[in-house]
Amino acid sequence: MSEFSIPLTALKGRGAASRLAHRFERDVRAAFDDGWQSRDETLQTEPAKPLTEVRWEDVRSVITGNDSPDIAFDLSINPYRGCEHGCSYCYARPTHSYLGLSPGLDFETIIIAKRNIVPVLRSELAARRYVPKLLNIGSATDCYQPVERELRLTRSVIELMHESRHPFSLITKSSGVERDLDLIAPMAADRLAAVYVTITTLDGELARKLEPRAASPQRRLRTIRALHEAGVPVGVSVAPQIPFLNEDMEQVLAAAAEAGARSAFYTVLRLPWELNPLFQQWLQLHYPLRAARIMARIREMRGGKDYDSDFGSRMKGSGLWADMIRQRFTKACARLELNRDRIELDLSQFRPGLAAGQGSLF
Repeated sequence: MSEFSIPLTALKGRGAASRLAHRFERDVRAAFDDGWQSRDETLQTEPAKPLTEVRWEDVRSVITGNDSPDIAFDLSINPYRGCEHGCSYCYARPTHSYLGLSPGLDFETIIIAKRNIVPVLRSELAARRYVPKLLNIGSATDCYQPVERELRLTRSVIELMHESRHPFSLITKSSGVERDLDLIAPMAADRLAAVYVTITTLDGELARKLEPRAASPQRRLRTIRALHEAGVPVGVSVAPQIPFLNEDMEQVLAAAAEAGARSAFYTVLRLPWELNPLFQQWLQLHYPLRAARIMARIREMRGGKDYDSDFGSRMKGSGLWADMIRQRFTKACARLELNRDRIELDLSQFRPGLAAGQGSLF
């Protein structure tokens, strides 16, 4: 019997279908038939369902600086590495390679939790050299992914922000943010907090494939409404835009505005490092008849390449197709009165002495 590679199958509840080798690996392995089973038996074998594992990490720093001119915040905090939501398009997947783990299944099944995040953050905020700047929680992996329900690392960060009067924004696809409204709403009233909710599409079937363990689109709309009713400035992210896949941008913006969103932003799909083969693998599994057409349009927005890291175009792309997406977004926002008022957070209220655990006379 001649050798043949065992074809991949989509895994229910997971975005990736394989543990794709990371870019630092010396050896690459592929499954193949060793002749002990027939081809039909091999194809009918049900793949094992990968379980989620949490690994603890002690970190030396928590706040990450950002000097990218195309990102709206200066500092970021991520309580976790990896994300169980399993979004097929997640640009953070390649960061698992630095841990010696696969950006594929490992990224969504091996979650790294920073257990000493609060004492390290407290020390960083209280340092004499620290200057408060626009800070975002959850910029790389979702700060309200499923393990947060038990571990509460994100809540502990927000408690410290509340204690020290440090403004922050956060971005999520989870309804879990509603749990912390007791902290977020009072801070929002003092211009110290804002929340952004990502809704990629209103198509439930597509969302289950794109973002298998994230909240449903309708549940996220309810979260936007809950935040708005609590007085929290809330915006919607309609990112990423993927040609011929999630084509309901205007409907998403309209539904979010009706629920209470007052600002919006978008990016187009970007495929750095291992995300490129992973996403193309996902396309072949879920939308094989559209895969070539989707990739052709992505390359059209990237100067003929799969990915372009240039700061001037990496977020929005370039060319005719990218310009059409921009026009659609701009006109929809104008019609819905989104982005009319800028959300301004007040950096002047930060009290480093409170971050250090000291009392205050004011």
